[in-house]
Amino acid sequence: MTKRLIIGLTGASGSIYALTLINVLAAMEWEVELVMSPTGEKVLAYETGFERAAFPENVHIHENTNLFSSLASGSYRTEGMAVIPCSMNTLGLMATGTGDQLLARAAQVSLKERRPLVVVPREMPYNIIHLENMLRLARAGATIMPASPGFYHQPKEMQDLIDHVAGKVLDQFGIEHTLYRRWSGL
Repeated sequence: MTKRLIIGLTGASGSIYALTLINVLAAMEWEVELVMSPTGEKVLAYETGFERAAFPENVHIHENTNLFSSLASGSYRTEGMAVIPCSMNTLGLMATGTGDQLLARAAQVSLKERRPLVVVPREMPYNIIHLENMLRLARAGATIMPASPGFYHQPKEMQDLIDHVAGKVLDQFGIEHTLYRRWSGL
């Protein structure tokens, strides 16, 4: 079976986390099914200078408005989905089961098919609505993993922090990697 993971990229700041994750998966020869919100694509270009035409060929871009995409159906096999970074707007759509955009619909499919859904909120601070939406998604089976890198691996530069978050996402899918040094005790 083809190794395939859905990446949802929203308009929250932190698109470098998604770009790192996508590049690592592409280098490992995974098929990456990418859905970007319109704002997510703009933030990606603004924060990183990266344009959609530069993605490797094993990154397949699905338009967020295309509810006829294969990602809208549970019969399309994937290993799950990561929404990284996740805006509070998209978090709310997913938490309420609103599926009028492909990104939110693909998340609903992951939940109903009992596939891993990793949600990486990046905005802060959280208000009670954000926290309740996270709780609702966690109760439905999603893993909520704020973009909060650790420092026990003694990062030397910003990419080390980014790699730590991307690596923790890969861990949730059981994907082996060397993005950060694992804790082995003192």
